[in-house]
Amino acid sequence: MGAALLAEVSSVNASIFFGPEAPESPRRIEHDPEARRKQLYDLMGDLTDRERPIQVRKLDETERDGYLLETLELDLNGIETVPAYFSKPKNADGPLPTILFNHSHGGGYDIGKKEFIEGRRYLQPKPYAQELAEQGWNSLCIDHWVFGERSHTAEGDMFKSMLWQGRVLWGMMVFDSLKAVDYLVGRPDVDKTRLGTLGISMGSTMAWWLAALDTRIKATVDICCLTEFHTLIREKGLGRHGVYYFVPGLLKYFTTADINALIAPRAHLGLAGLQDGLTPVEGLDIIDEELKKVYSDMGVPENWKLLRYDVKHQETEEGRIEILKFLQTHLA
Repeated sequence: MGAALLAEVSSVNASIFFGPEAPESPRRIEHDPEARRKQLYDLMGDLTDRERPIQVRKLDETERDGYLLETLELDLNGIETVPAYFSKPKNADGPLPTILFNHSHGGGYDIGKKEFIEGRRYLQPKPYAQELAEQGWNSLCIDHWVFGERSHTAEGDMFKSMLWQGRVLWGMMVFDSLKAVDYLVGRPDVDKTRLGTLGISMGSTMAWWLAALDTRIKATVDICCLTEFHTLIREKGLGRHGVYYFVPGLLKYFTTADINALIAPRAHLGLAGLQDGLTPVEGLDIIDEELKKVYSDMGVPENWKLLRYDVKHQETEEGRIEILKFLQTHLA
């Protein structure tokens, strides 16, 4: 009898972590998105004062592939300097629409913001710094914690050290992105009413977290990382994502669709690969169905779209065309 009881307890315990059903988000605050944003922000650990002033140092400005590229050092968090690139069209006139480009992970810790000006194997050949400038837009990309010029410490070590100190690596990264938006709206050459964000992989996740938390973002593009958390758990696929991805306590309050619903009614384009293990198709179906309802209930069903391509973890040529068309529509 004792053995049977132990087996039953063992089965129940396992189902807590890898059960068949996602929770119904019982703590969702249906009619108060600002309260939900605060709830999400509060999960990001101990952060620097949000109102702390930003310091900026411009290191260089060069012409590159038909656009101008500024090399910057930004003090966004009071702990570690944030290197950044700001690209703008040559002969730009007046405040312009501006995109915050979020670099990916892909194990390229030394790459970081260089992806913005040099591209990446899973992106289309033309780097986004050049592509966006050719559309007549400014864009900014920062090095996130443990990437690029900030890759002095291994991801796992940074995650664990921060956790011990009450901090969350992903929260610290999102905070830098929020402060990067603060920096952008203070620039005279930026039209603060026409801000967008985009990225692939980790940069995709950053795009939808940032837009959920910051209503100044008017157009969001996420490429290949709209991952439904509970589907990933059911598939026992958590190892597909880096440790940076995990926020303590998140699933007590939010599903992936809950976070993305905070972007509505603002424009949001998702792009996914049907063969991409980071975004299981069942999860894409769940998110798509929920967001279609959210946007329809708000009277703007056209502001949400999920495009799927029969590829793995990559941006397609057709997808790049759709991204530019989407940004032209919503940031014109």
